[in-house]
Amino acid sequence: MGDHKEQQPVRVGAAVRRRRRALELTLAVVAERSGLSVPFLSQVENDRARPSRTSLEKLADALRTTAVELLAAADPACSVDVVRAEPVAEGDLDPRTRSLVRGHHQLHASEFTGDHEAGREFQHRNDELMYVADGAVEIEAEGRAYRLGRGDTLYLTGGVRHRWRATVPDTRVIVVAVAEHIEAVQDRAR
Repeated sequence: MGDHKEQQPVRVGAAVRRRRRALELTLAVVAERSGLSVPFLSQVENDRARPSRTSLEKLADALRTTAVELLAAADPACSVDVVRAEPVAEGDLDPRTRSLVRGHHQLHASEFTGDHEAGREFQHRNDELMYVADGAVEIEAEGRAYRLGRGDTLYLTGGVRHRWRATVPDTRVIVVAVAEHIEAVQDRAR
């Protein structure tokens, strides 16, 4: 028995094109905002080139979305999907980001391993949960700093600006969030 979609590469071209057109942007404007070339962006949109993680993040920022959302929009939804861990070479300390959910779903999850760009600020439309699987992180949210260790979680409601950084090598953080395309129900009267 095989796993669903195990060998299929992720193709983000159509998702990038849809997002760009929805924002009524030209390739030239996206190139200027992202620092990527027009020919490269054209190749990405036509699935003739696969952007690196860094390029995908630049592209997502230029399109006012996240890399996770672009990847989620790239695959059709399915009811069962297994996402296998990729082997990591011993001694490899490079930071890694891995999507734990494929497809266009109501929930997204990502695993961040290693150091993280601490200066990058995030603000998501919907709620998210950060879980420290290994190591430790420092999170700044709503003007306060929170230190989390292995097994700790932090819940952020939609709209909260935050940034975080790993404070221990080989830190692993799992981020689970309600997808951006889901309209959150505002029930703050409790």
